[in-house]
Amino acid sequence: MGDYGFLTALILGIWAYFSIIGALAGWGTAEALVSGFITGLVVGDVKLGLEIGATLTLMSLGMATYGGATIPDFNTAAIIGTAIGAAAGGTNAAELGLGIAIPVALFMTQLDVLGRATTTFFMHGAEQALEKGNLKSLEKWHLMGTIPWGLSRGIPVFLGVLAGQAVIDNVVNAIPAWFMHGMRVTGSVLPALGFALLLSMMNLNKNWPYALIGYALFAYLGVPTLGLAFIGLSLAFIITKNRGGVANV
Repeated sequence: MGDYGFLTALILGIWAYFSIIGALAGWGTAEALVSGFITGLVVGDVKLGLEIGATLTLMSLGMATYGGATIPDFNTAAIIGTAIGAAAGGTNAAELGLGIAIPVALFMTQLDVLGRATTTFFMHGAEQALEKGNLKSLEKWHLMGTIPWGLSRGIPVFLGVLAGQAVIDNVVNAIPAWFMHGMRVTGSVLPALGFALLLSMMNLNKNWPYALIGYALFAYLGVPTLGLAFIGLSLAFIITKNRGGVANV
């Protein structure tokens, strides 16, 4: 297996940092296929990067962080998996890269929770700036809130690429079970909190029957999420039309 130098690890770490921030801005940069391609360019094996990135993208279909849910980080996994696979070389490079990428994706859920929790410090600063009417300070705190997100991806990628496969395996295996359990519990709470925040912005006092219908369809009749979305869209169209337009809803 070949080893990467400081510069290669730094470049990939910087890409991991800015890819997640770009995703927060809605640019779609934190996608496994995109990062696999970029990593392949950097390490000199675009085909491998596309192969690993495409495979991880298929694994991620249907997963999204709605309401603050934490999901496996296939984007970061694509970077490290492609780098490790390309360094190993040979006919089994893709299998080795995916073998590293999948546990990395799962491990990154723990760092995702940490990054989200750390961001709250900057959000409190933004709230204080808003209370004082200081919009420049509010913007500064808001932008600084992206730093934990970027570092939670950039640092692991930099260290993982620089260290290589053996060190990554040792780190993942050395994490205490109680810590992993605690982070899983925290990650389970975040989606509930996120959906509670979403519900707080809805006019449930007026529209609670629709929420009850949706719950009954899902919990008792097993209607999948996509089916509920179609039903909700149809009801929204019918109600809007019958009430004479959006302004009267």
